[in-house]
Amino acid sequence: MGIGDKISNAAEEAKGKVKEATGKMTDNERLEAEGKIDQAKANAKQAGEDVKDTFKH
Repeated sequence: MGIGDKISNAAEEAKGKVKEATGKMTDNERLEAEGKIDQAKANAKQAGEDVKDTFKH
């Protein structure tokens, strides 16, 4: 996995955390859920890249 992919996944996860926190602070359940979804997507992408790296080595 390239450094760009790692940065992209980390940025997406961070964006999700911000959305989730903002949703909690403003009592906006939809925004909170979107944040959790963004984090899950980033984690899934990261896991897929980790599997690719395992098979490359």
